[in-house]
Amino acid sequence: MMKKIILLVAITATVFASCIGEKKEKTAIKEAVTVTVNAEDLNNVDIAASVLNWEGSKPTGSHNGTVALKSGGLLVEAGTLTQGVFVVDMNTITNTDMAGSEGAAKIEGHLKASDFFDVAVYPTAKFVITSVVDTEGKLAVTGNLTIKNTTKSITIPATIATVEGITTFKSETFTIDRTDFGVVYASKKLDAALKDKFINDLMEMSFSVITKA
Repeated sequence: MMKKIILLVAITATVFASCIGEKKEKTAIKEAVTVTVNAEDLNNVDIAASVLNWEGSKPTGSHNGTVALKSGGLLVEAGTLTQGVFVVDMNTITNTDMAGSEGAAKIEGHLKASDFFDVAVYPTAKFVITSVVDTEGKLAVTGNLTIKNTTKSITIPATIATVEGITTFKSETFTIDRTDFGVVYASKKLDAALKDKFINDLMEMSFSVITKA
């Protein structure tokens, strides 16, 4: 009886650790699409009110935070989103679940370091909208996502609304594989010897972008 209880506890712990260490299926990536219009020149995004949210995980738990935008532009014509660029300031990576603690400062420092996002060399990331499909108010927004000078095309679900001249773009949470963009630190996919000391390759993100009044 005792052996059965021990076995049950071991199985439960393994399943729990797996659930924490795994995320939803990643957003499909394709090769980047050529863009001829630079919506960033619009410079109409309120960077103080706009943000990129992130969440990363490992077998023992997860952390989340925000990254501020450096600049951006959104073009809405006749109520339809046609173009957009969000430039993300990687130097502003913040951990919010442990805000103000030494642990948060350690996480922020590591994410900015050369073995992770290397913000000294790659100070910005960027999302450039290349096409938008509107199905009953729900947008499928395709764009080029650039991280560490690697660009891939992804499609993310989003909504957009304009009230009194201010446009709000909100994406649903989407998931990227950080190794697709050259962020390989503690990736079990690349180093099986890490065992349970790995950091999940999949990271969740979402945009909340608001234009100036």
